[in-house]
Amino acid sequence: MNTTTKAMRAAEYDAFHTARARTDLVARLYAEAMGEDYPAEVAASSSCDWPLLGLLAGRLRMRPGQLLVDAGCGAGGIGLWLARALAVRLDAFDLSPVAIAQATSRRAHFLGPAADRALFRVAELEDTGLPPSHAHGIVCVDALGRAIDRDAAVRELGRVLAPGGRLLLTRSLRLGAKPAWEEQARAAGLTVEHVDERLAEPAAWERLYRLWITHADRLRRELGEAPAENMLREAHQVLPTLRGRRAVLLTLRRPADARVAPDTADTMTGPGRHLDVRTPQ
Repeated sequence: MNTTTKAMRAAEYDAFHTARARTDLVARLYAEAMGEDYPAEVAASSSCDWPLLGLLAGRLRMRPGQLLVDAGCGAGGIGLWLARALAVRLDAFDLSPVAIAQATSRRAHFLGPAADRALFRVAELEDTGLPPSHAHGIVCVDALGRAIDRDAAVRELGRVLAPGGRLLLTRSLRLGAKPAWEEQARAAGLTVEHVDERLAEPAAWERLYRLWITHADRLRRELGEAPAENMLREAHQVLPTLRGRRAVLLTLRRPADARVAPDTADTMTGPGRHLDVRTPQ
């Protein structure tokens, strides 16, 4: 991907996160669509709900003090919630500098005096800038579908994963379509450990998209024309596909006996001392 394309994609996400910070309208529409399953504190711009948070925590099987990577973290709520719940360290990244700044500002709310356990940086799924075998666990919620090269992104996340670690990805496909998960996992040196069906996810997206369309004028007024139009375009494009959608949480594992790179997760320094940190001021 060339520099101009990267900048354009980042600018689009920057505009959304900047607009969302000005109003609680988007959060209220998510809450209305998800009902009691909406984790208000997390306030993610994704399909993250309470059932998914429980699955993520259970499937990661991490020990206190280990390192979690949140890939495509947005404003950071999912990774920070998991870091607090599991007592782990967090090294998270996203394409949007605005989202990274927002995530960094939320650390103290979730982690209090241990806020420096969490680090946020600007990076791409296909080019994380992280060392090999860096993480004991990785989560990637609703971000892989926006990658330019999904196969390359899975390979890159697999490279970052330590032996025995798990990569958790939300995935979706048309009902009846043959998934490429096994092939992508093998190419990344990973195995498919679990496929958890998310039966309520398509209906939740349908309710949310219909709410966006119903409140189109308010979205334009409170978020601005460009962010609102991007959301409405997504709603109109995806709505017709939801009735035939299969949504899952995919758990991939790097074999415990996989070859270990010299810079492993068990011997690295804490995330606050990692080199090449790019956090906006």
